[in-house]
Amino acid sequence: MKRNIGKVDQIIRVIIGIVIIILGICFKSWWGAIGLAVIIIAVLGYCPLYEPFKINTCKKVE
Repeated sequence: MKRNIGKVDQIIRVIIGIVIIILGICFKSWWGAIGLAVIIIAVLGYCPLYEPFKINTCKKVE
């Protein structure tokens, strides 16, 4: 797996993941588990949905 998520993208995903988890806890819903998946993807630095669309938010090393 080649990294395809940049630092800014990672930070945004972690924030969104935390918000989803908090909302899941507040509303007592299992949907908060989706927030955990978002955070795991951010930590790994690889998004499988970016692959087919050839999206890469990492900075180019020259």
